[in-house]
Amino acid sequence: MDDNELYSIGDVARRTGLNVSAIRYYSDVDIVAPTRVTDAGHRLYDVRAIARLELIRTLRDLDAGLDDIRRLLDGETSLHDLLVAHLEIVERQERGLRARRAVLRTLVKQGGTADQAALMRKLVSMPDEERERLVDDFWNDVAEGLDVPAGFVDRLRTMRPRLPEDPTLVQLEAWIELADLVQGAEFRNKVRSYLQDTYSTSPGRDLAAAPVQDFIYETGTAIMEEVMAAFRSGLRADSPQAQDLVVRMAAAAAEAVGTRSTAESRARMATGFLMAEQFEREEPEESHRYDASHGRYVSLVAVINDLPPDTGEFASFAGWLAAALGASSR
Repeated sequence: MDDNELYSIGDVARRTGLNVSAIRYYSDVDIVAPTRVTDAGHRLYDVRAIARLELIRTLRDLDAGLDDIRRLLDGETSLHDLLVAHLEIVERQERGLRARRAVLRTLVKQGGTADQAALMRKLVSMPDEERERLVDDFWNDVAEGLDVPAGFVDRLRTMRPRLPEDPTLVQLEAWIELADLVQGAEFRNKVRSYLQDTYSTSPGRDLAAAPVQDFIYETGTAIMEEVMAAFRSGLRADSPQAQDLVVRMAAAAAEAVGTRSTAESRARMATGFLMAEQFEREEPEESHRYDASHGRYVSLVAVINDLPPDTGEFASFAGWLAAALGASSR
């Protein structure tokens, strides 16, 4: 293309992909004026004008506004700044479409009504502060009259949904389900009943006591990660390495509750883990009860927060611990 050559509006339309009326419009609104107009009124364009028109077409295809394009061509903004600003707009639109898709998919699955559609739309657009209040209301109601060790519910409520700024469709669907569940009296009653029955009496009450919870989630995390890594590596439970690990674990756990680890206490701990393994494997009804109450809350929060899913290895791990502790106590 010759830098000095002038091209008719028809040629420009073929080169840029714009229609003739659009090129005329951009001239009439003083965005890209023709390089020259003949005595007969024909508009002619040079390569620089054609390049500007090609840029306009590209930006219009990206839904950039004419006012922004005019500012760019007039030198009032840079192409980078314009693209950054427009990218933010497109990303907001994308998030909005993703939210609508999540609502529509959920409604299709549930055969929802117009009222449900309005509610779900509200849920996905809910600000963070309102989400926090929703979860707080849930736990405040669940904790009402619950006979469990002090501080246990406060620890449970620390696991709460944190919907990211740019959530995936799966995260949005999980949030819709969770928000709907935590507002319902039936689900709240299920969670309260499960927690009451599980943690109001031993052995659950002992497990829910503050010193034990502190060990599980704070002071004992390092040693427990070592023990879990050993189990996952396939290390034999009766090996010297495994026994050394569980002896250290038992000592740390005993210190956390203000006692001293002995062979007898490790034997009792082994019995407890063995019972936990048997219960996990032989009580499908109780497992189903957990999955339908507090377990459902935990699993949905894990999806929303993009946490690793439950591997379902607790029974095997408890059995391995029982064997290793038993070997160490002999």
